[in-house]
This record gives sequence, C-alpha cells and structure tokens, in this order.
Amino acid sequence: MSPIEILQEFNSCYLKIQAIAQNENWLLLIAQKKIDPEAATHLADVMHYLGEAMGCVEEIVEVKTIQNY
Repeated sequence: MSPIEILQEFNSCYLKIQAIAQNENWLLLIAQKKIDPEAATHLADVMHYLGEAMGCVEEIVEVKTIQNY
C-alpha cells in the first residue's frame, strides 16, 4: 500500500468516525446515559489521534509529490 493509499484509507476512516460522532442516535445515547459518557471522549480521542497519524503520512505524501515533479 502506497503512502497516498494509506492516507486515503485514514481519511475514509476519519470521515466515518466523524459521521458517527455527529449522528443523532449516537448523541442521544450519550445524552440519555445509555452508554458510558466517557464514550464521547474516547471517540474524540480516536479522531484526534487518527488526525495526528494522517498528518504524519501527509508529510510523506507531500515530499513524494514534490520529488515527482
């Protein structure tokens, strides 16, 4: 898998997780305390760390793009 493919996969995951975090049913579960309220924090943490990983791979993709020109 190339760096750009890895970045695309990370981005796809990030968008799916973001959709869950903004989903009305997810927010309702948190609000009604049907699941541990820490779940919202954990999901935010996942998004944060995934974003950080994407940034690291993005640097490699940018360098490879510049080198190919």
